[in-house]
Amino acid sequence: MATHHQQSGLDFICNIVDINSAAQKNTYNFKDEGHYMVNFNKLVPELIVSDIKRSLKFYCKVIGFRVEYERSEEGFAFISYHGSQLMLGQDRFKTSPWRVEPLAHPYGRGMNLSIECPDVTTMARTLKKSGYELRKPIETFWYKSDKELLGESNFLVQDPDGYLLRFAQDLGSKPVVHDEL
Repeated sequence: MATHHQQSGLDFICNIVDINSAAQKNTYNFKDEGHYMVNFNKLVPELIVSDIKRSLKFYCKVIGFRVEYERSEEGFAFISYHGSQLMLGQDRFKTSPWRVEPLAHPYGRGMNLSIECPDVTTMARTLKKSGYELRKPIETFWYKSDKELLGESNFLVQDPDGYLLRFAQDLGSKPVVHDEL
């Protein structure tokens, strides 16, 4: 049986928009001059959205995701941001096998998506200027992992459908001090 990616036509080749940016981010496999294929993460969440145009505006214009490809006639887009990948699909409850019950706002209850970004302060400022309220302000955490602490600054915001997004900035690691145990 074909996977969802195969059924969705993920094997097709796209035109390069910014070859230098793509190469630096190691997002693409180059097949031949002027074309690429997207490297897909092992897990790519697909969010059912109430208004694909509104969601694309939020994710691409406000946050900075890039449309890798879209099937506008189906209300579908595959987007990426600094190595994170999402699929957005227009809600089609009556005809879609991907949903079992009607959705109610806020969508995605019980989960959040953690998206690494280079600068959480700039991202939070951009979201606020665009009219999006932070659900949780920027906080810094150090998580114990064996003999070191891994640092992260993060904040929470909801997308237009209510999906909870955690933007996180990697702060690196430091050794565990005995007092921190």
